[in-house]
Amino acid sequence: MIKQLNSFLNSITMYRLVLYGLLFLSGIAILFGFLGVLPFTGLQFLTSFSLIFAIGYLSKLFFKTIFKAQTNYESSHITSLILFLILVPPNSLQDIIVTCAVTFVAIGSKFVFAVNKKHIFNPAAFAIFLAGLVGFGNGIWWIGSLVMLPFVTVVGLLIVWKLRRFHLFFIFLFVSTLTIVLFNLKNGLMPSQSIIQVFASWPIIFFGTVMLTEPLTMPSRKKLYLIFGVIVGILFGSQFHFGPIFASPELSLIVGNLFAYIVSPKYKLFLQFKQKNKIAPNIYEFIFSKKGEFRFLPGQYLEWTLPERSADGRGNRRYFTIASSPTSKDLLLSVKVDEKQSSKFKKTLLSMKKGDTIVASQLSGEFVLPKNTALNLVFIAGGIGITPFRSMIEHILQVGEKRNMTLFYTASRKEEFVYTDLFQQAERKGMLKVVYIITDKENVSSNWKGEKGYLSIEILHKHANSGETDLFYISGPNAMVDSYKKLLLSQNVQRTKIMTDYFPGF
Repeated sequence: MIKQLNSFLNSITMYRLVLYGLLFLSGIAILFGFLGVLPFTGLQFLTSFSLIFAIGYLSKLFFKTIFKAQTNYESSHITSLILFLILVPPNSLQDIIVTCAVTFVAIGSKFVFAVNKKHIFNPAAFAIFLAGLVGFGNGIWWIGSLVMLPFVTVVGLLIVWKLRRFHLFFIFLFVSTLTIVLFNLKNGLMPSQSIIQVFASWPIIFFGTVMLTEPLTMPSRKKLYLIFGVIVGILFGSQFHFGPIFASPELSLIVGNLFAYIVSPKYKLFLQFKQKNKIAPNIYEFIFSKKGEFRFLPGQYLEWTLPERSADGRGNRRYFTIASSPTSKDLLLSVKVDEKQSSKFKKTLLSMKKGDTIVASQLSGEFVLPKNTALNLVFIAGGIGITPFRSMIEHILQVGEKRNMTLFYTASRKEEFVYTDLFQQAERKGMLKVVYIITDKENVSSNWKGEKGYLSIEILHKHANSGETDLFYISGPNAMVDSYKKLLLSQNVQRTKIMTDYFPGF
């Protein structure tokens, strides 16, 4: 079952998972409304859903035209669905006006409250907070209803699983629950009663899984997740007010977003396409010129966004590792493309002409070189998983570092190995040993001098003494990464010595 679940999550982008999950929750809520299970009727829910969705879509078109911005395919829909699950369904003309205004502000905040074209706040939280500040507190978070909890939990945990953000979610859950318990103790409520109250009537699961984990408004590095989760958790569970400002879920997230903005990269790059090169069967490299300063660490990745016309069922956003060194003048993107069955996104990449623009943002990733240059490193790459290692090795060559590295590079046939000239250059300098492995034995020629079959302990021990290895890095398809991680663990390699490359969706 776990394998099937992972296969499903690997087949869908993060944004599409969130979109479908929120649509599912909305459908359940509307059904429960007609059944009389929730405090609002099905007709009220349908009216609210239709109104928010329509205003959200029209608002996106308005701001897109005004700011001449390149927008994300799913973004406004996700924001609209979140608002639907939080706002009171309108029951009067004033309610309709407020709902329209909140939706308009939420969509507009992505364009107006942005620095270097990168928005700061979760749009839904910002709009609801602003409405409450001026006296229209219709953000009651009705999604926190007990009858919705099982459905919210399933959808939320799928999102957290996809994003690999369990540690952030559980930190927030623990801190916020503890804070609520302590405040309620002061008011005479027993801890057991507080815990029941948290899950029965607070939107803690929805908030912690769907909204807290939004990549654009949370820290980009794992080491900052703890602080982020603690800040938001304390404010989420607190009870206070200063004038018109009251403790609320939306306020806690806004403060957390500010912290994330301060400590995270503030880039949203508009990159111009220069050229593409076919470097192997079904593998292309795309070269983009970068203007101004852009700092990143070798091995990190970006979210790449094409115009909405490039969207298909998987949207117009993908995550790809930066294949070039931070010291290179251009940004290099290397992608495996099946020219016959590829997505519309990749087909659009292939059809790009010189001067066309792509948007890159959300710099992130922990799959980076250690600061200690004396450590012995083993790299294991499968197919296009070679890209972070290309970035690392090119960077090491350009800055003149001295490192001891062994690269195990696997591919199904010889023609699929790429960037061999760069690796040979590093080998000549004595800092890298490369072991090429062809996994499809039927494609091995008689004069092949490398290894064949899958990477085994025998091959590993033959070319790199695992007892002397300080860190292992594994990059490639998820199934390969999991398989080789298990292989290393079976040899009593400590988990802390194994680095794996992961980003939320392809």
